[in-house]
Amino acid sequence: MIRILLADDEHLIRTALAQMLDLEDDLSVVAEAASGDVAVELAVQHAVDVAVLDLQMPGLDGIAVAEQLTSRLPGCGCVIVTSHGRPGHLKRALSAGVQGFLPKTTSAATLASVVRTVHAGGRHVDPELAAEAIAAGDSPLTPREADVLELAASGAPVDEIADRASLSPGTVRNYLSNAMNKLGASNRHEAVAIARRLGWI
Repeated sequence: MIRILLADDEHLIRTALAQMLDLEDDLSVVAEAASGDVAVELAVQHAVDVAVLDLQMPGLDGIAVAEQLTSRLPGCGCVIVTSHGRPGHLKRALSAGVQGFLPKTTSAATLASVVRTVHAGGRHVDPELAAEAIAAGDSPLTPREADVLELAASGAPVDEIADRASLSPGTVRNYLSNAMNKLGASNRHEAVAIARRLGWI
C-alpha cells in the first residue's frame, strides 16, 4: 500500500482528490493538509511514501515543502499538482527534488499512475509543461533584479522599493532598467507581467 499525503488549501479539490485516490486498491491517503507547514509535519509524522502538493499554499509553498521533505523524509517522493504551471516553477521544482509535476487538469487515473511511478523512483513531468519550460529557457534576471522586480509588482514607488530592499533609489532604477531591457518590456509593469507569466518571480 502506497501511503499518500495530500496538501492543498482548497478543501473541495483536496477532498475530491482524496476520494479518487482512495478508490485505487494500492493507494491510501493517510494525511491531508491545507498549508505547507502542516504538510511537512504530517508527512513526517505519518512517514508517507508520496506527498501530492499544491504549488501555492499558505505558509510554505509546494516547492519549499518538497525541499524540507527531501532532508527530513528522504524516502518520500513529491508530486506537484498545480494550476500555475509556469516554466520557472517547473525548473525550481525539479531543482528541489520534485519527481512529478502535473497541471490540475490531469485525470485521476494519470495522477494515480504518476504516484506509482514516483513511488517506484521514477519521474513524470507533464509533456506540455516540459515543452514550455524548454522553449522559455532560463531566467535572464539576476537574483537581485528578480527581487526588485517582485517588490515593484505591487506598484510601490522607487523610494519605497529601495527602502524595503536596503538599496539606494539609483540602484533600484538600474535593476529595474536592466530587467526591462532583458525582458524586452517597455515599462516595469510589463516586465513584472512577463516575469510572472514565465514563473521567474
